[in-house]
Amino acid sequence: MSDMRLIVAGAGGRMGRALTRVISETPGAVLTGALEAPGSELLGKDAGVLAGLPANGILLSADLWKLSADADGILDFTVPGATIANVAIAAERGLVHVIGTTGLSSSDDAVIKSVTSRAIVVKSGNMSLGVNLLAALVKRVAQSLDESFDIEILEMHHRAKVDAPSGTALLLGEAAAAGRRIALDQHSARGRDGQTGARRSGDIGFASLRGGTAVGDHSVIFAGPMERIELTHRAEDRTMFAQGAIKAALWARGQKPGFYSMADVLGLNDF
Repeated sequence: MSDMRLIVAGAGGRMGRALTRVISETPGAVLTGALEAPGSELLGKDAGVLAGLPANGILLSADLWKLSADADGILDFTVPGATIANVAIAAERGLVHVIGTTGLSSSDDAVIKSVTSRAIVVKSGNMSLGVNLLAALVKRVAQSLDESFDIEILEMHHRAKVDAPSGTALLLGEAAAAGRRIALDQHSARGRDGQTGARRSGDIGFASLRGGTAVGDHSVIFAGPMERIELTHRAEDRTMFAQGAIKAALWARGQKPGFYSMADVLGLNDF
């Protein structure tokens, strides 16, 4: 099979540059387009140079329709508005759409899922192998422990992150909720402040820290009577997210239209 031709959305950002670097190192993948927001000062810049590589002749553009004429997939770690704008074009062009964007609303998710009868979408709050293994473990532990064990999720990211809780924290919360067979949106406790009253039994709590240059630290705490279990993952470099996203794209090529997660990519659904 020929190399998979990939577009990087948000190619001028930190994740976009990491994706460009990893594509250049990955057999079977090739960069064919670099997408950036309209009005960006980076439009027209060489994607390779921005990523710290030799010039590759791929210039940043705001025209996804044009870029997608000769592409097989798009790697999308942008912002909700941009991702939703990309969904229809990716589906129309028949691109594999790998979505790592966080902060998407339930209505955004509905838009994304609306195209999956005819398009291939892989979406995850975190593309790393370690985090998705952690999510599988969280689900299993939540299944095994009753409500006498409270579940709290603590996450920390760099000071520039704009959404909270992180997409990874929510992924872990969904895993815990699935283990408990409850709906996360009905059992989620966030932003405690002031006289909150006692903790409600069965809730899954979230706490978000922001500061410095932390790539992403996540802990899931099962706090029971007289003992505590803590499962933790610490990200040290964005490269691992890029590697996971490209793995997802290569896996998705040739799959049937549908909505997939990293658990599908990594074969973790029956863990």
